[in-house]
Amino acid sequence: MTLSSVWNTVYPILIAILFFELIIIIHETGHFIAARLMKIKVNEFSIGMGPKIFSKKRGDTVYSLRWIPIGGYCAMEGEDEESDSEGSFSSKKVSARIFVVAAGAVMNLLLGLIIVLIIVCNQNLVGTSTVAKFEDNAVSIQSGLEAGDQIKTIDGMRIYTPTDVYTGLSRSDDDTVEMTVNRNGKTVSLSVRFDTQEYDGRNLIDMDFYLLGREKTFFNVLSSTLSNFVSYARMVFLSVHDIIVGKYGLSDLSGPVGAVSVVTDAVKISMLSALRIMALLTINVGLFNLFPIPALDGWRFFLLIAEGITKKKLPPKWEYIINGVGLVLLLGLMFVVTFSDITKLF
Repeated sequence: MTLSSVWNTVYPILIAILFFELIIIIHETGHFIAARLMKIKVNEFSIGMGPKIFSKKRGDTVYSLRWIPIGGYCAMEGEDEESDSEGSFSSKKVSARIFVVAAGAVMNLLLGLIIVLIIVCNQNLVGTSTVAKFEDNAVSIQSGLEAGDQIKTIDGMRIYTPTDVYTGLSRSDDDTVEMTVNRNGKTVSLSVRFDTQEYDGRNLIDMDFYLLGREKTFFNVLSSTLSNFVSYARMVFLSVHDIIVGKYGLSDLSGPVGAVSVVTDAVKISMLSALRIMALLTINVGLFNLFPIPALDGWRFFLLIAEGITKKKLPPKWEYIINGVGLVLLLGLMFVVTFSDITKLF
């Protein structure tokens, strides 16, 4: 094996790992900046997990770099215990604590928005949901779909962007979807059949048409960025819905190992493909951290909102118990999903 082939194998993995670390650093930096603004003491800001490579103290904060390059944390005074210190997290007003807790997720969402903007700016045209033309021998054209049709819904899902079109088609359980399109100002309903291809044990629709692109302007780039950001966010909620209703099982979930594998494959295709996956992942992390799940920021956010409304705090004992149980369940899920990811690799 040549040095070049080794590098071609290794560099996509390195890029994937570095991106995951970037997601975490951005998240923890959000907490760090918010804590500083609220005059909360940060005991340690760490990049990476495990044993220290080195650390340096500046002011009240120890800045650390650790060996395991996936992880990190922003440890605040009084974050996990009661503290009477003037600069502790627990001594601050509810509004200040809410700001600090939410800041990590907000930074992830901001990173996702920036990545989506980069994607749109690097495209030759701004995408739309209007059919431009069909591939040779396209099956969908036989169902009455025509060039110039603006796709409005797929199986009842509202369509606004090309991302919505891909999402709507990928969620279909068979080779036929119910579409409504805008054709010359009139709404037309269609049952559109496609060829399918097997991928990862599922038969997925083979999209056999192209979508119309428009020349870029400042305003449609901005509009496309915002609408595609919303489309990525909606994909997260649709995925959670599909898991809850049983459409997907544990074997269909991916943890860090599976996600690194997906990003690695995308990097091998093109950097633009990798950016699309990266945008979805960081938006996913941002939104998921706001879900009221014990051991996540969203649970603390939920408790702080409740405290702000009722003026009563959940007793620390019960908060620790609930967080502990949530952490054990999350780690258990992570173990099962990671084991599944490794099994798929081999």
